[in-house]
Amino acid sequence: RASHGTKSMTSEEILETYGRREWKHFNTVSGMVSRTAKYYLYDNYFDLPGALLCARVVDSLDQHDRQKKYDFWKDMVAAIQHNYKITAFKEDCGMYFPEVKKHPDKYLQRCPESVKKWLKQLKSAGKILLLITSSHSDYCRLLCEHIIGNDFEEYFDVVITNALKPGFFSHTPNQRPFRTLENDEEQEALLSLDKPGWYSQGNAIQLYELLKKMTGKLDPKVVYFGDSMHSDIFPAHHYSNWETVFILEELLGDKVTVPAETESEPLEKKGKYEGDQTQAPYFVSKQWGSFFMDRLPGLENAEETLVCTWSCKCISTYSTIAIPTLEAIADLPLDYRFTRFSSNSSATAGYYPSPPRALLPNEESVTMK
Repeated sequence: RASHGTKSMTSEEILETYGRREWKHFNTVSGMVSRTAKYYLYDNYFDLPGALLCARVVDSLDQHDRQKKYDFWKDMVAAIQHNYKITAFKEDCGMYFPEVKKHPDKYLQRCPESVKKWLKQLKSAGKILLLITSSHSDYCRLLCEHIIGNDFEEYFDVVITNALKPGFFSHTPNQRPFRTLENDEEQEALLSLDKPGWYSQGNAIQLYELLKKMTGKLDPKVVYFGDSMHSDIFPAHHYSNWETVFILEELLGDKVTVPAETESEPLEKKGKYEGDQTQAPYFVSKQWGSFFMDRLPGLENAEETLVCTWSCKCISTYSTIAIPTLEAIADLPLDYRFTRFSSNSSATAGYYPSPPRALLPNEESVTMK
């Protein structure tokens, strides 16, 4: 599927514009889940408004510029840099940070008590908890104090801000050094990480060396939770060989059903999203269809084919498991054993609490595209 601006393109228009059904960059993007000068992946909810903005810019140019030259990407990049540069929060610059600072309740959901309890349980069980974000320390502090509470630092052993993912994982051998912080200003570069604390920038290799010291293990196991295939899941899996848990809100749009063995549990024991509680924002897109599955029209008299989307293939390739929210697993025992995507040939094995409905019918006949 494709659109020109906000208008969906027909199959004929796609063939006429691109020459063939499969986008020519799929081979490169599939291997690296990266961005280049030829394309940009909007793959998480923080980034996503940019896709709509680009589409509306195209609509506007079509309406006002008859030459049909689309040379606006440099302006998009300039706008992103202006709104989200590292000093923007402190300077009250741009349209984003000042608005969130003024009205945090309008934009931020507080962390459920079940998740806070789960984090405490993990720490009490001897697990080392890390918070790794590409946000700068001042914005991270605003979010965490509002979402978790003023004691949020007690939940984590190591906090890393301005991590500049995916480079945090992928920039080898030219890793960025860790830096200490003073009043949210980055200080001198560190040759290595010697102790837990709050740091800025850095890289996964030196972090892993610290984890070896802290755990006393030669090969400590890391489970990394993230909501971006580009910045979190792919690089953590590919470069660091960490276990990855993909937080995938699209699973909420599928009316996730409660597994049979938990049907008898009281409602307060069930995860918030395990019931039949689909809310409007999570309905399947009329324009783009299911996030997980699409239908390819058959050539000539052939029947249409069901295929897994590119996004769906990435999920089963690079994630250990996929969940709708942290809340969905917070009430489970710490030794609960999840079924991994890699455990068998099933395209649905790693989804918890259950696979998206789009993948369930005639699973054997689904083609991985």
